[in-house]
Amino acid sequence: MAQYGLLIDARKCTGCHACSIACSQYNELEEEVDYNRLEFVERGSFPNCAMDIVPVQCMHCDDAPCVNVCSTMATFQQEDGIVGFDPQKCTGCKACMAACPYDARALNEARLAEKCRWCPEMLQQGKQPVCSSTCMNEVRLFGDLEDPDSEINQKMAKHEVEQLRPDMGTKPRIWYIKK
Repeated sequence: MAQYGLLIDARKCTGCHACSIACSQYNELEEEVDYNRLEFVERGSFPNCAMDIVPVQCMHCDDAPCVNVCSTMATFQQEDGIVGFDPQKCTGCKACMAACPYDARALNEARLAEKCRWCPEMLQQGKQPVCSSTCMNEVRLFGDLEDPDSEINQKMAKHEVEQLRPDMGTKPRIWYIKK
């Protein structure tokens, strides 16, 4: 079975928000709900400063704190590594929101803590999640981590990569190409 992951080359990101807009439209999200966002991070000091754009979403962690604290199993680990969410089981307690070190959960109108699901309907059709397929700058590369010949593994082998918050020990399935 495939084990999914995402490689982000933030060096290519222009901040156009196509990924988050496509996600919002595809998932029919309310205006104030985002499954993925762009963080604008300043580094350096004047006159040697720069702005980094960091795409952030659910990291689909192998050791997901949100899964560990969910008493109803509304948030769960799928066989393919994706951290799933079943709104029918969610009580709205927000424990998953508090546990997530990436701030990747968003309350919807029904007060349920939704999240990125990596577009399972698209995956079943052999397609990329909409955030990846929409990006005109090829910032996001989604693929099978178990396949040594997959494009994601080939690209990760060519670049030095890092993950957000490695200190948390969550083992996220999203990697970023180092700048």
